[in-house]
Amino acid sequence: MPGVDLAWLADLSSIGLMILWAALVVPFARRFKPDRWYAHGLWVLALVFLTSPLAAFAIRSFLFQPFSIPSGSMVPTLQEGDHLFVSKSAYGYGRYSVPFNVLSVEGRIFGAEPKRGDVVVFKFPPDPKVDYIQRVVGLPGEKIQMVDGVLHINDVAVGLDDIGTFSSEEFSKAKLQRETLPGGVTHSVLDLNDNSIGDNTRVFEVPAGHYFVLGDNRDNASDSRFTVGFVPYENLVGKAVRLFWNSKGTDYSSRQTLDDQASK
Repeated sequence: MPGVDLAWLADLSSIGLMILWAALVVPFARRFKPDRWYAHGLWVLALVFLTSPLAAFAIRSFLFQPFSIPSGSMVPTLQEGDHLFVSKSAYGYGRYSVPFNVLSVEGRIFGAEPKRGDVVVFKFPPDPKVDYIQRVVGLPGEKIQMVDGVLHINDVAVGLDDIGTFSSEEFSKAKLQRETLPGGVTHSVLDLNDNSIGDNTRVFEVPAGHYFVLGDNRDNASDSRFTVGFVPYENLVGKAVRLFWNSKGTDYSSRQTLDDQASK
């Protein structure tokens, strides 16, 4: 109501709510009053824990940790400004699972192997202070090679079909393709240029305990073809599972659940 000061109404409603609260709670307060001061101590301690920084640290370390996407190496799956949750329990817990190197262990506790097609967060092998996020395409013992922009695993080309075009603020038009990995996992990838530096590579033989990762934006990603190299199992931080926000206002509803995208 333009020109009308309704501040008095807000004050009146607050007073009304207090009166209503007193009318409902006070008559029953004596009935639920504990006989001893410590009668509900366990619930109090639980409430204090759940609202403390210690609980946030535990959830971030052992359940889910939020990450943001600062670059376009995983476009179209992940775009700049995306914020997502990473499951810390997906591959078990290792030296990089808990901040500040609190969990200083060899190997992994409750370890599980990543599957081909998983989008994973890992510590950059040359500098573990840096987090990377890319897709696992090569498993231990496999031979990986790019030939004319097509991924080959053990000398067999994966399925690659043109499905349209993709545009963003970075580039006006790119070729959008659907890649099908062994096992049936499918996802979208981008082809920005023909005959780019990463379209034809040597044969990479993935060593034991390591993985070969690629960015979905194949012509604009520093991945296992280049500086990342093979990713050690112990460097895995977790599996990307769900988008919850984009700081640039980009719609993410169709990309929200990453597991669903990998099976399309």
